[in-house]
Amino acid sequence: MFFAASLISYALLATTAFAANPRLEARLARRREGVHMSAPRRPTVGGVQNLVKGNSSHAEFSSNWAGAAFESAAGTYKSVTGTFVVPTPKVPSGQSSSGTFAASAWVGIDGDTCGTAILQTGIDFTISGGRVSFDAWYEYFPDFAHDFTGITISAGNTIKLTVTASSATAGTAVIENVSTGKTVTKSLTSSARLCMENAEWIVEDFEEGNSLVPFANFGTVVFSNAQATTSSGSVVGPSGSVLIDIEQGSTVLTSVSTGSSSVTVSYV
Repeated sequence: MFFAASLISYALLATTAFAANPRLEARLARRREGVHMSAPRRPTVGGVQNLVKGNSSHAEFSSNWAGAAFESAAGTYKSVTGTFVVPTPKVPSGQSSSGTFAASAWVGIDGDTCGTAILQTGIDFTISGGRVSFDAWYEYFPDFAHDFTGITISAGNTIKLTVTASSATAGTAVIENVSTGKTVTKSLTSSARLCMENAEWIVEDFEEGNSLVPFANFGTVVFSNAQATTSSGSVVGPSGSVLIDIEQGSTVLTSVSTGSSSVTVSYV
């Protein structure tokens, strides 16, 4: 869904040289063709695994989301922001070092209890055949994710993410690389209506071609300065939000906690 000029710009601005890695080139080509998607939360039924992982306060499990989400009345939230340090993804224990594994950190409005639309922006981190890459993107679900151009991302960079809904069908996505001083912004519109009842700080096992990608060991992502602005203009931190862990098969893969202005998501 990108024009040729955008593809050329993307190639020039890519963080890593991909020519020696056909597997990674193929993944990026699939993204450009419009098959990469950050999807609504997929609930699972969690059992005692959360106690084993030390998250006895966790209320919900998902096959694709880990993090914190507010679940409030429609029309409650109009903006969400959070800042994190980009991790270096690793191959999960027991998996082939030649494989491709990825995860994504983002902030968003809706997609938890409201699945009709999501306004979100974030960073993908991928390890493929031992090579690491990063992608900055925006998405107004049910459209696919689209890459930002004009910004580069590296491990260790401090990234500030913000989404703001100006109405139920329009908003903006902003990514600021605090480490480099570069900011990119995208105005978005859609026929899909936001409920504005969820505000989220999430690490996701995202989709490519209608299936989840192999999930990377992302270490720990800490969303600091995490805030949501309500329609009345008040600002709230993530305390009191619903905590969500990724559970795939019979295994819980993450551990989540919140503070007054932070959300910590760890791979376990």
